Amino acid sequence: MPLSSTTLPPLQEGDLLAAIDLGSNSFHMVIARYVLGQLRVVDRLRESVRMADGLDGRGGLSADARQRALECLARFGQRIRDIPPLRVRALATNTVRQLRSPLAFLMPAETALGHPIEVVSGREEARLIYLGVAHAQPPHPGQQRLVIDIGGGSSEFIIGRGFETLERESLQAGCIASTHRFFPDGKLSRKRWKDALTEIGADFQPIAVKYRTLGWNEALGSSGTHKAISDICAAMKLSKGAITAEALPQLRDALLRAKHIDDIDLPTLSNERRPIFAGGVLVLEAAFQALGLQKLHVSKAAMREGILYDIVGRASENDMRDESVAALMHRYGIDPVQAGRVSATAQRLFEQVMGGWNLDPDDAQMLGWAAHLHEIGLAIAHSGYHTHGSYVLANSDIAGFSRQEQQFLAALVRTHRRNVPKTVFDVLPDRLLTTARRLAALLRIAVLLHRAHESDPIPTLELAADGNQLSLILDQAYIDARPLLRADLAGEVDGMTGLGIRFHPFVT
Repeated sequence: MPLSSTTLPPLQEGDLLAAIDLGSNSFHMVIARYVLGQLRVVDRLRESVRMADGLDGRGGLSADARQRALECLARFGQRIRDIPPLRVRALATNTVRQLRSPLAFLMPAETALGHPIEVVSGREEARLIYLGVAHAQPPHPGQQRLVIDIGGGSSEFIIGRGFETLERESLQAGCIASTHRFFPDGKLSRKRWKDALTEIGADFQPIAVKYRTLGWNEALGSSGTHKAISDICAAMKLSKGAITAEALPQLRDALLRAKHIDDIDLPTLSNERRPIFAGGVLVLEAAFQALGLQKLHVSKAAMREGILYDIVGRASENDMRDESVAALMHRYGIDPVQAGRVSATAQRLFEQVMGGWNLDPDDAQMLGWAAHLHEIGLAIAHSGYHTHGSYVLANSDIAGFSRQEQQFLAALVRTHRRNVPKTVFDVLPDRLLTTARRLAALLRIAVLLHRAHESDPIPTLELAADGNQLSLILDQAYIDARPLLRADLAGEVDGMTGLGIRFHPFVT
């Protein structure tokens, strides 16, 4: 069940949804229509942007790669101009994760696309990949499957059962990154290949034992790399569509005979993929060896389809973020009764200022989750628990949440008590700053009102917003009987200044 009382509007018959995947190699967009509870794809766009080519190793991005990305996003933006923002999700992956200053890229990128762009962690990317594959090729009941996605900058490995993931890992080995890393001058040789296999194999060892122990009944490859390898194996009559442990070395030998990346000549291999193909084959061969794979089938789906189904989940009562918050509460021993009191009061305040402050159901969800998690840091220490809690939320892998969403939650938890640091909101994009400060103010009031952990209801609770001013009305007898609460609220006149808000308690 949702952890906030204000839910997103449900999907309506005929609604259009759009998913944009800003991959390290290609940008993809899928548009689908919601019909009879199912998704019907109505359009697909793909452009080879090769953002990972523009990384300089120090967190910088070349002007050419940046320009290619922005021009592609502008074209995508034109196609989805009329789709409501709540039905569009654009996610950036490994290359943007590696940028020294992601906001410097994301701000013009969001302007070009006309929609917010979120950055997801490698494990969240893995979850969405699995979700897309599971819906495209429904798994057999009770059986486990391994899904591998080799992207441009990273590769994701997932074991799942049904539509749920059991293990998710993201390793820094992709087709572009590995080609640059092991064949920087384009020269191919057996010695280089053997050395590269040894090095990548070492990177895979931390997950190999765990994955082999957990096991799987079938293995699927998701991404353009797998499709390209599968098509070549079929064209060379090495296999009948699947990628096998017998076919892969023969493909590798044919590739190495070229001696140079520019001279690779394999049936069905496109000119666009040729410069990065060696790295993809290398990563896949290392995965076959580390995991003891014998056969890998190719899936038609990838992360973009997973994003679409995640949008459907967010618009229903199957929002993965609710499950993750509940799991965090259990793991860190958060008092659910107290969290529920604070959340209910925060939502009560939210509903009174929602119109005046131009807040929406998405904001209500974030406030509800922050209220449920505001005491997460108590599991570490009472002193400075808001700081500990903020760190946990900002640095954990939390399924369903993008990095920006985690940073947003972390900022709310960090600022729910004591002084507000000047730089606490610096990690958020400008479009979220005003909302974050205002939600922080609502959370601060809700936490103070329940500091005593009382179960008695608050008889009168009225909050009015006028620009950056907040006026609070409480029952006089209620306040007179609680001198600590009176002192806390009076202190908030100064406490709220760090949020840029003038607070007026005890208005009658």
